[in-house]
Amino acid sequence: MRGSARVSLTVGVVVALSVPAAADEAYRRCIDNSNGTNPAWAACGGEWVAREDAKLNAAWKRLLATSGPAVRKDLLDEQRAWNAFKEKSCRFYDNGEFGREGQVLHFPACRAALIAQRSATLDGYGADRR
Repeated sequence: MRGSARVSLTVGVVVALSVPAAADEAYRRCIDNSNGTNPAWAACGGEWVAREDAKLNAAWKRLLATSGPAVRKDLLDEQRAWNAFKEKSCRFYDNGEFGREGQVLHFPACRAALIAQRSATLDGYGADRR
């Protein structure tokens, strides 16, 4: 196998092993179509987190639309506490001890999964009211 083919195969295997199992399809496509650099992978991760944030915002709006004033107040308190937690979550991947792979692959995967869990929780609260 020639040198460039061996490097391409190695990069492909590393990416395949690094892409989180819970990744959404757009993230997988982004990683697969990237140039394999840390900035490209970080951009893919940032886009994934942004998509999960958008889903969370939609779940939040749906839930608030069906909630009365007392429930809204309690939900707002809960969401503020959760947001504070979210901002502290997964940071251990981003502190350098896990290297650039931790920063550009594992941190966004951890954060996106956490946000997706919160969206599911909010949707579950809404199901209680149906």
